[in-house]
Amino acid sequence: MRVVIIDEELPYPPNSGKRIRTLNLLLPLARRHQITYLCYPGSDAEQTRRAVEFFRGKGIESVLVDRLLPHKGGAAFYGRLLWNLFSPLPYSVQTHNSAALRRAIRLHAAAHEVDLWHCEWTPYGESLGPLASRRCVVMAHNVESMIWQRYYVNETNRLKRWYIRRQWKKFERFERRMFTAALRTVAVSESDARLIRTQFGADRVDVVDNGVDVKYFRPNGAVRDPNNLLFLGSLDWRPNLDAVGLLLDRIFPRVRAEIPAARLMIVGRKPSPRLAERVRSCPGAELHADVDDVRPFLHRCGLMVVPLRIGGGSRLKILEALAAECPVVSTRVGAEGLRLEPGKDFVQVEDVDDVAAALTEHINHPRAIGEMARCGRQVVVQQYDWSRLSARLETIWQAQEQAAGGRR
Repeated sequence: MRVVIIDEELPYPPNSGKRIRTLNLLLPLARRHQITYLCYPGSDAEQTRRAVEFFRGKGIESVLVDRLLPHKGGAAFYGRLLWNLFSPLPYSVQTHNSAALRRAIRLHAAAHEVDLWHCEWTPYGESLGPLASRRCVVMAHNVESMIWQRYYVNETNRLKRWYIRRQWKKFERFERRMFTAALRTVAVSESDARLIRTQFGADRVDVVDNGVDVKYFRPNGAVRDPNNLLFLGSLDWRPNLDAVGLLLDRIFPRVRAEIPAARLMIVGRKPSPRLAERVRSCPGAELHADVDDVRPFLHRCGLMVVPLRIGGGSRLKILEALAAECPVVSTRVGAEGLRLEPGKDFVQVEDVDDVAAALTEHINHPRAIGEMARCGRQVVVQQYDWSRLSARLETIWQAQEQAAGGRR
């Protein structure tokens, strides 16, 4: 098959959940199909060059749009937010749907035979235009409107809350149109797929779960320090920033008051200077930015904490932790979409205000949660290995290419 992937950036190096998922699903398929990656260049020119070389070595052609995505900061950013008030599209859709991208898609479609267009993020379906309904598969890493609804519920500033509600409603309208127009929508969990079917009336929805490399993430026999707590995740994603703020302001100080030896390791990519300063001002907290390998942290910490109250999709970091037999304490939102059993495979709390008590309990009594992690690894090995998930995506591609053949 000749497949064109439309995305924000080349997913390399694999240092975020989205990049990890995309890379692990696509690389096995590149051995059997002709894949072209059409996207924007990254802000780091050298990293983009290395990514292009990496993809070329895997047999994937890269087509880079002649435009950089605008920076999320400064007066120009707030000007774009203001201008978006007059657009029917959500801000992220409007920003990514550039004339340069649409032109690149038209030129490629005119010069090449394409069996299937694959949008690796829902907003890119807007740039495909009429092609979206004829031969397009949309990868829904999240139900974006649900994330914005959760932003709205948890925001206390009245002006921000007003603006966020507008984004939420715009995304509802956009996703309804996109999910019903696409030849197929691929959700990352059955719970997301059910929401897409019931809330948006889409009936062409499949599931390809998030996964993990179970040979790479595995226990190594190291002795864990129950006093070491770990937060792992991209530090430029707003739901993670919200969770880290809760950890630093409310959760970890309560744990530290009960257990003075407790330490919090925050590991992730692209932390802002403001976040780095917040971590430095929190006794017992450490920031480890842009690390090459997260496994040493997973092996030596007592448990990983996932205090998310905003989010969608499912968390790769929980799968990576359990694959390494690292115990997990998570909110319900943090663990949603995963076929794991609370109380057997990990500890689940319903509210972020209950996280500190759960952490204190399992720091003091680590044996039970350690046994949960061993049970969780068995589930992950059986159900979440990338190889079977990549094969599932290939089956969807092939079925939709055949269906598209009758609709051209």
